[in-house]
Amino acid sequence: MRARGTCLVVSVVSAAVLAACSPERGQGGTPAPADSSPAAEPTTDDVTTPTTAPDPGPVTLAFAGDLHFEGELRARLGDPATALAPIAAELGAADVTVVNLETSIGTRGPPEPKRYTFQAPPSALSALAVAGVDVATMANNHGLDFGAAGLADTLSAIATQGRPRLDVVGIGADAAQAFAPAVAEVRGTRVAVMGASVPDDPTADPTGQWAATPTAGGVAVALDPARLLRAVRRARASADVVVVYLHWGVQGASCPSPSQTALSAALADPRTGADVVVGSHTHELQGAGLLGDTYVAYGLGNFAWYTQSSEATATTGVLTLTVDNGAVTREQWSPARIGPDGLPAFASGAEARRMTAARDTLRECAGLAPLR
Repeated sequence: MRARGTCLVVSVVSAAVLAACSPERGQGGTPAPADSSPAAEPTTDDVTTPTTAPDPGPVTLAFAGDLHFEGELRARLGDPATALAPIAAELGAADVTVVNLETSIGTRGPPEPKRYTFQAPPSALSALAVAGVDVATMANNHGLDFGAAGLADTLSAIATQGRPRLDVVGIGADAAQAFAPAVAEVRGTRVAVMGASVPDDPTADPTGQWAATPTAGGVAVALDPARLLRAVRRARASADVVVVYLHWGVQGASCPSPSQTALSAALADPRTGADVVVGSHTHELQGAGLLGDTYVAYGLGNFAWYTQSSEATATTGVLTLTVDNGAVTREQWSPARIGPDGLPAFASGAEARRMTAARDTLRECAGLAPLR
């Protein structure tokens, strides 16, 4: 969370924010004044022996699943500052928190001809930021539920936010913007976060028709993973930690599909270099653990959601990873159950241990190893 000195910027989307975070600038994002006084000759007291900078310390990254503001959740946006107050402590505890924002943002546009369409006002971005969320991916099958006008509203809402600011990935005015990462500087560690959508069955999930292109806006779609893999490699070249949040898998499945396992293997390949791969879309939890040196959490389930059709779809939680020197060294699962108000209620004691053990069993069909 930014109160700890994290400076978060989105490549391409917000160059102004990048400038405000630059160490060459003074307070308020204005250039630091030049020193016009004559240069003084150094004295022996002015000369110091260069020292080696200490290695960056560990950082904590938190992840939650699908979130929107439909049904009972919509009224909460009447006061964005308190909309997610009951879960703000869990969302804001990590250095960087990432969720999947499963809705269009804005007020305009006709709904797309599909069974479910979601749209929330721009105050949703503020509600998330105030609650401690740092990055939201909108690379999903609801990001363009209200077409071109809805996309224009979404991009405008992202660009004109106040403070605190929510950084949004996986959507943009073109493919370069949609695939660009958010970059956080946390106590000397540079963390890059990007989002993409990978429809498992393009005939049933027409997300591909809303894919951003070199000349048109949309979401980051990776039916052909080549662009995503290139984007990860570019991020790897300048970041200490690379996180990829994917919208993927088969709805209702507790085990990953072949396309999920194939893409996670490509992302975990050292030549690509993703350190953390997490996902959502199946509306149920899926297994998590190590794939080589990469931590993969295939499915985080729903998180703040308007319906609870079964025990599986109501079971959720926050995943917190500790990353030290580029490696995930610790995981913590805080289990919860979504209530009638659409918000997760976090478990404790024996119930929390039971829910955590149940999630651990999902690792077997995912083909992942427990954290060493």
